[in-house]
Amino acid sequence: MRLLLLTALLAAAAVPVAIAAPNAVPAAALEATRIADRSVTIGDQTVRYLEAGRGDTLIVLVHGWPQSADEWRQVIPKLADRFRVVAPDLRGIGGSQSPSRDYSKAALARDLHSFVQSLGAKHVVLVGHDVGGMVTYAYARQFPQDLTGAAILDVPLPGFAPWEYVEKLPQAWHFDFHAQQPLAEVLVQGRQAAYFRYFIDHNGANTKAIGDQEIARFAQAYASPAQLSAGFGFYRAFPRDKEFNAAQRAALSLPLLVAGAEHSLGAGAAALAGDLRAHGASDVRVATIDKSGHWIAEEQPDAVAALIWEFAAEVGQTPR
Repeated sequence: MRLLLLTALLAAAAVPVAIAAPNAVPAAALEATRIADRSVTIGDQTVRYLEAGRGDTLIVLVHGWPQSADEWRQVIPKLADRFRVVAPDLRGIGGSQSPSRDYSKAALARDLHSFVQSLGAKHVVLVGHDVGGMVTYAYARQFPQDLTGAAILDVPLPGFAPWEYVEKLPQAWHFDFHAQQPLAEVLVQGRQAAYFRYFIDHNGANTKAIGDQEIARFAQAYASPAQLSAGFGFYRAFPRDKEFNAAQRAALSLPLLVAGAEHSLGAGAAALAGDLRAHGASDVRVATIDKSGHWIAEEQPDAVAALIWEFAAEVGQTPR
Protein backbone atom coordinates (compact mmCIF):
# COMPACT_ATOMS: atom_id res chain seq x y z
CA MET A 1 0.00 0.00 0.00
CA ARG A 2 1.39 3.37 -0.97
CA LEU A 3 1.75 5.35 2.25
CA LEU A 4 4.63 7.76 1.59
CA LEU A 5 3.56 11.01 3.24
CA LEU A 6 4.83 14.55 2.89
CA THR A 7 5.24 14.74 6.64
CA ALA A 8 6.05 18.44 6.66
CA LEU A 9 2.42 19.09 5.80
CA LEU A 10 1.21 17.32 8.94
CA ALA A 11 0.95 19.35 12.10
CA ALA A 12 1.73 16.53 14.47
CA ALA A 13 5.22 15.19 15.06
CA ALA A 14 5.90 11.58 15.96
CA VAL A 15 7.32 11.00 19.43
CA PRO A 16 10.27 8.61 19.23
CA VAL A 17 10.34 5.70 21.64
CA ALA A 18 13.63 4.32 22.91
CA ILE A 19 14.00 0.78 21.65
CA ALA A 20 16.13 -1.79 23.44
CA ALA A 21 17.37 -4.52 21.13
CA PRO A 22 16.51 -8.06 22.14
CA ASN A 23 19.33 -10.22 23.44
CA ALA A 24 21.16 -12.53 21.08
CA VAL A 25 19.50 -15.93 20.77
CA PRO A 26 21.24 -18.46 23.09
CA ALA A 27 22.41 -21.67 21.48
CA ALA A 28 20.00 -23.68 23.65
CA ALA A 29 17.08 -21.70 22.26
CA LEU A 30 17.91 -22.13 18.58
CA GLU A 31 15.42 -24.97 18.21
CA ALA A 32 12.63 -22.72 19.47
CA THR A 33 13.49 -20.05 16.90
CA ARG A 34 13.12 -22.38 13.91
CA ILE A 35 10.06 -21.52 11.86
CA ALA A 36 7.45 -24.19 11.21
CA ASP A 37 5.00 -23.84 8.33
CA ARG A 38 1.62 -25.16 9.47
CA SER A 39 -2.08 -25.12 8.62
CA VAL A 40 -5.24 -25.64 10.64
CA THR A 41 -8.88 -26.02 9.67
CA ILE A 42 -11.38 -24.10 11.79
CA GLY A 43 -14.98 -24.52 10.73
CA ASP A 44 -15.15 -23.74 7.02
CA GLN A 45 -11.81 -21.94 6.85
CA THR A 46 -8.24 -23.18 6.53
CA VAL A 47 -5.49 -21.00 7.93
CA ARG A 48 -1.88 -21.36 6.87
CA TYR A 49 0.57 -19.89 9.37
CA LEU A 50 4.19 -19.73 10.43
CA GLU A 51 5.07 -20.57 14.02
CA ALA A 52 8.12 -20.49 16.25
CA GLY A 53 9.05 -20.03 19.87
CA ARG A 54 7.51 -20.69 23.23
CA GLY A 55 6.31 -18.75 26.21
CA ASP A 56 3.19 -17.58 28.00
CA THR A 57 2.70 -14.62 25.67
CA LEU A 58 1.59 -15.24 22.08
CA ILE A 59 2.57 -12.63 19.50
CA VAL A 60 0.42 -12.70 16.36
CA LEU A 61 1.98 -10.98 13.33
CA VAL A 62 -0.47 -9.94 10.59
CA HIS A 63 0.76 -9.17 7.07
CA GLY A 64 -0.28 -6.53 4.57
CA TRP A 65 -0.66 -6.24 0.81
CA PRO A 66 0.96 -7.43 -1.47
CA GLN A 67 2.60 -9.71 1.05
CA SER A 68 1.82 -12.82 3.06
CA ALA A 69 2.84 -14.31 6.39
CA ASP A 70 6.30 -14.65 4.86
CA GLU A 71 6.96 -10.93 5.26
CA TRP A 72 7.73 -11.73 8.92
CA ARG A 73 10.40 -14.39 8.33
CA GLN A 74 13.26 -12.15 9.45
CA VAL A 75 11.40 -10.90 12.52
CA ILE A 76 10.01 -14.16 13.91
CA PRO A 77 13.34 -15.73 15.04
CA LYS A 78 14.30 -12.52 16.86
CA LEU A 79 11.21 -12.85 19.07
CA ALA A 80 10.92 -16.62 19.37
CA ASP A 81 13.37 -17.27 22.20
CA ARG A 82 11.15 -15.24 24.55
CA PHE A 83 7.67 -15.45 23.01
CA ARG A 84 5.49 -17.85 21.08
CA VAL A 85 5.07 -16.26 17.65
CA VAL A 86 2.63 -17.01 14.83
CA ALA A 87 2.06 -15.28 11.50
CA PRO A 88 -1.03 -16.33 9.50
CA ASP A 89 -1.97 -15.71 5.89
CA LEU A 90 -5.13 -13.61 5.74
CA ARG A 91 -8.33 -14.98 4.22
CA GLY A 92 -7.90 -15.91 0.57
CA ILE A 93 -4.13 -15.29 0.50
CA GLY A 94 -1.48 -17.99 0.15
CA GLY A 95 -2.53 -21.11 1.99
CA SER A 96 -5.53 -19.61 3.80
CA GLN A 97 -8.90 -20.45 2.29
CA SER A 98 -12.48 -19.54 3.11
CA PRO A 99 -15.76 -19.67 1.18
CA SER A 100 -16.54 -16.13 2.33
CA ARG A 101 -15.66 -13.20 0.07
CA ASP A 102 -16.10 -10.56 2.77
CA TYR A 103 -12.80 -8.70 2.98
CA SER A 104 -13.89 -6.01 5.40
CA LYS A 105 -11.34 -5.70 8.17
CA ALA A 106 -14.00 -6.51 10.77
CA ALA A 107 -14.68 -9.84 9.02
CA LEU A 108 -10.97 -10.60 8.67
CA ALA A 109 -10.57 -9.84 12.37
CA ARG A 110 -13.26 -12.38 13.19
CA ASP A 111 -11.36 -14.97 11.13
CA LEU A 112 -8.22 -14.10 13.02
CA HIS A 113 -9.98 -14.30 16.38
CA SER A 114 -11.18 -17.84 15.64
CA PHE A 115 -7.64 -18.81 14.69
CA VAL A 116 -6.08 -17.23 17.79
CA GLN A 117 -8.68 -18.84 20.06
CA SER A 118 -7.78 -22.24 18.60
CA LEU A 119 -4.20 -21.79 19.84
CA GLY A 120 -5.29 -21.59 23.46
CA ALA A 121 -3.05 -18.71 24.55
CA LYS A 122 -3.99 -16.64 27.60
CA HIS A 123 -1.90 -13.59 26.78
CA VAL A 124 -2.05 -12.31 23.20
CA VAL A 125 -0.32 -9.34 21.60
CA LEU A 126 -1.54 -8.57 18.09
CA VAL A 127 0.76 -6.80 15.62
CA GLY A 128 -0.36 -5.73 12.15
CA HIS A 129 1.46 -4.06 9.28
CA ASP A 130 -0.26 -2.28 6.37
CA VAL A 131 -3.68 -3.95 5.83
CA GLY A 132 -2.77 -6.13 8.80
CA GLY A 133 -2.78 -2.99 10.94
CA MET A 134 -6.34 -2.27 9.85
CA VAL A 135 -7.32 -5.82 10.81
CA THR A 136 -5.55 -5.40 14.14
CA TYR A 137 -7.60 -2.33 15.03
CA ALA A 138 -10.85 -4.06 14.02
CA TYR A 139 -9.84 -7.00 16.24
CA ALA A 140 -9.03 -4.70 19.16
CA ARG A 141 -12.45 -3.08 18.87
CA GLN A 142 -14.39 -6.35 18.64
CA PHE A 143 -12.39 -8.49 21.09
CA PRO A 144 -10.47 -6.18 23.45
CA GLN A 145 -10.95 -8.59 26.35
CA ASP A 146 -8.92 -11.22 24.50
CA LEU A 147 -5.83 -9.07 23.97
CA THR A 148 -3.12 -7.64 26.17
CA GLY A 149 -1.93 -5.18 23.53
CA ALA A 150 -2.22 -4.28 19.85
CA ALA A 151 0.30 -2.63 17.53
CA ILE A 152 -0.55 -0.86 14.26
CA LEU A 153 2.53 -0.53 12.07
CA ASP A 154 2.95 1.97 9.23
CA VAL A 155 -0.61 2.30 8.03
CA PRO A 156 -3.38 4.88 8.33
CA LEU A 157 -6.82 3.59 9.26
CA PRO A 158 -9.86 4.30 7.06
CA GLY A 159 -11.76 7.24 8.53
CA PHE A 160 -8.99 8.39 10.88
CA ALA A 161 -6.39 11.10 10.35
CA PRO A 162 -4.40 11.13 8.13
CA TRP A 163 -6.58 8.88 5.91
CA GLU A 164 -8.34 11.72 4.07
CA TYR A 165 -4.94 13.18 3.21
CA VAL A 166 -3.38 9.87 2.17
CA GLU A 167 -6.17 8.74 -0.16
CA LYS A 168 -5.89 11.99 -2.12
CA LEU A 169 -2.16 11.61 -2.77
CA PRO A 170 -1.24 10.93 -6.41
CA GLN A 171 0.78 7.98 -5.14
CA ALA A 172 -2.46 6.38 -3.88
CA TRP A 173 -3.75 5.87 -7.43
CA HIS A 174 -3.99 2.14 -6.83
CA PHE A 175 -6.71 2.59 -4.20
CA ASP A 176 -9.14 3.40 -7.01
CA PHE A 177 -7.58 0.98 -9.50
CA HIS A 178 -7.89 -1.99 -7.16
CA ALA A 179 -11.56 -1.14 -6.66
CA GLN A 180 -12.25 -1.70 -10.36
CA GLN A 181 -13.59 -5.23 -10.70
CA PRO A 182 -12.79 -7.20 -12.84
CA LEU A 183 -10.48 -4.74 -14.62
CA ALA A 184 -7.75 -4.91 -11.98
CA GLU A 185 -7.73 -8.72 -12.12
CA VAL A 186 -7.65 -8.78 -15.92
CA LEU A 187 -4.69 -6.42 -16.15
CA VAL A 188 -2.60 -7.85 -13.29
CA GLN A 189 -3.23 -11.62 -13.62
CA GLY A 190 -0.03 -13.29 -14.80
CA ARG A 191 1.99 -10.14 -14.06
CA GLN A 192 1.92 -10.29 -10.26
CA ALA A 193 5.68 -10.27 -9.74
CA ALA A 194 6.27 -7.22 -11.93
CA TYR A 195 3.28 -5.40 -10.45
CA PHE A 196 4.36 -6.10 -6.88
CA ARG A 197 7.94 -5.12 -7.65
CA TYR A 198 6.69 -1.65 -8.62
CA PHE A 199 5.22 -1.10 -5.15
CA ILE A 200 8.20 -2.62 -3.34
CA ASP A 201 10.60 -0.33 -5.19
CA HIS A 202 8.52 2.85 -4.95
CA ASN A 203 7.60 2.47 -1.27
CA GLY A 204 10.91 1.35 0.16
CA ALA A 205 13.91 3.30 1.41
CA ASN A 206 16.10 0.23 0.83
CA THR A 207 15.04 -1.43 -2.42
CA LYS A 208 17.57 -4.25 -1.90
CA ALA A 209 15.82 -5.40 1.27
CA ILE A 210 13.30 -7.45 -0.73
CA GLY A 211 14.89 -9.50 -3.49
CA ASP A 212 13.48 -11.36 -6.45
CA GLN A 213 13.10 -14.55 -4.41
CA GLU A 214 10.88 -12.78 -1.88
CA ILE A 215 8.88 -11.10 -4.65
CA ALA A 216 8.31 -14.50 -6.26
CA ARG A 217 7.10 -15.90 -2.94
CA PHE A 218 4.59 -13.07 -2.55
CA ALA A 219 3.47 -13.39 -6.17
CA GLN A 220 2.81 -17.08 -5.56
CA ALA A 221 0.57 -16.19 -2.60
CA TYR A 222 -1.61 -14.17 -5.02
CA ALA A 223 -1.13 -16.42 -8.05
CA SER A 224 -4.64 -17.70 -8.67
CA PRO A 225 -7.49 -15.45 -9.84
CA ALA A 226 -9.23 -16.02 -6.49
CA GLN A 227 -6.12 -15.08 -4.49
CA LEU A 228 -5.48 -11.99 -6.58
CA SER A 229 -9.10 -10.92 -6.19
CA ALA A 230 -8.88 -11.45 -2.43
CA GLY A 231 -6.00 -9.00 -2.25
CA PHE A 232 -7.93 -6.41 -4.24
CA GLY A 233 -10.87 -7.14 -1.96
CA PHE A 234 -8.94 -5.57 0.90
CA TYR A 235 -9.19 -2.26 -0.97
CA ARG A 236 -12.76 -2.71 -2.14
CA ALA A 237 -13.83 -2.98 1.49
CA PHE A 238 -12.38 0.41 2.50
CA PRO A 239 -15.78 2.20 2.46
CA ARG A 240 -17.19 -0.40 4.87
CA ASP A 241 -14.04 -0.21 6.97
CA LYS A 242 -14.50 3.55 7.27
CA GLU A 243 -18.09 3.07 8.45
CA PHE A 244 -17.03 0.45 10.98
CA ASN A 245 -14.27 2.63 12.39
CA ALA A 246 -16.51 5.69 12.63
CA ALA A 247 -18.96 3.73 14.77
CA GLN A 248 -16.31 2.70 17.33
CA ARG A 249 -16.57 5.30 20.10
CA ALA A 250 -16.60 3.19 23.25
CA ALA A 251 -13.84 3.62 25.79
CA LEU A 252 -10.87 1.36 25.03
CA SER A 253 -8.24 0.81 27.72
CA LEU A 254 -6.27 -1.77 25.72
CA PRO A 255 -2.68 -0.56 25.17
CA LEU A 256 -2.20 0.45 21.55
CA LEU A 257 1.10 1.11 19.79
CA VAL A 258 1.12 3.16 16.60
CA ALA A 259 4.43 3.16 14.72
CA GLY A 260 5.35 4.89 11.49
CA ALA A 261 8.38 4.34 9.28
CA GLU A 262 10.56 7.43 8.94
CA HIS A 263 10.21 7.49 5.15
CA SER A 264 6.58 6.36 4.96
CA LEU A 265 3.80 7.10 7.47
CA GLY A 266 6.19 9.27 9.45
CA ALA A 267 4.48 12.00 11.44
CA GLY A 268 1.15 10.56 10.36
CA ALA A 269 1.56 8.07 13.22
CA ALA A 270 1.12 10.88 15.75
CA ALA A 271 -1.91 12.18 13.87
CA LEU A 272 -3.47 8.71 13.92
CA ALA A 273 -2.72 8.30 17.62
CA GLY A 274 -4.45 11.59 18.37
CA ASP A 275 -7.54 10.53 16.46
CA LEU A 276 -7.61 7.15 18.21
CA ARG A 277 -7.60 8.96 21.55
CA ALA A 278 -10.46 11.13 20.34
CA HIS A 279 -12.38 7.93 19.57
CA GLY A 280 -12.03 6.51 23.07
CA ALA A 281 -8.60 4.86 23.24
CA SER A 282 -6.93 5.91 26.49
CA ASP A 283 -3.52 4.19 26.19
CA VAL A 284 -1.89 4.98 22.85
CA ARG A 285 1.89 5.01 22.40
CA VAL A 286 3.73 6.36 19.35
CA ALA A 287 7.03 5.23 17.85
CA THR A 288 9.13 5.88 14.76
CA ILE A 289 11.05 3.20 12.86
CA ASP A 290 14.13 5.06 11.68
CA LYS A 291 15.78 4.68 8.28
CA SER A 292 12.92 2.66 6.84
CA GLY A 293 10.40 2.90 4.07
CA HIS A 294 7.08 1.09 4.18
CA TRP A 295 8.48 -2.47 4.14
CA ILE A 296 9.62 -2.31 7.74
CA ALA A 297 9.90 -6.06 8.46
CA GLU A 298 12.47 -6.46 5.68
CA GLU A 299 14.12 -3.03 5.72
CA GLN A 300 14.66 -2.84 9.49
CA PRO A 301 13.94 -6.29 10.98
CA ASP A 302 16.11 -5.72 14.06
CA ALA A 303 14.38 -2.45 14.93
CA VAL A 304 10.92 -3.89 14.29
CA ALA A 305 11.65 -6.95 16.42
CA ALA A 306 13.01 -4.74 19.20
CA LEU A 307 9.94 -2.52 19.09
CA ILE A 308 7.57 -5.50 19.28
CA TRP A 309 9.71 -7.16 21.95
CA GLU A 310 9.63 -4.12 24.22
CA PHE A 311 5.89 -3.57 23.77
CA ALA A 312 5.01 -7.24 24.32
CA ALA A 313 7.26 -7.52 27.37
CA GLU A 314 5.61 -4.47 28.90
CA VAL A 315 1.95 -5.35 28.30
CA GLY A 316 2.05 -9.10 27.79
CA GLN A 317 0.71 -10.45 31.08
CA THR A 318 -2.53 -8.58 31.69
CA PRO A 319 -5.55 -9.27 29.46
CA ARG A 320 -8.03 -6.35 29.39
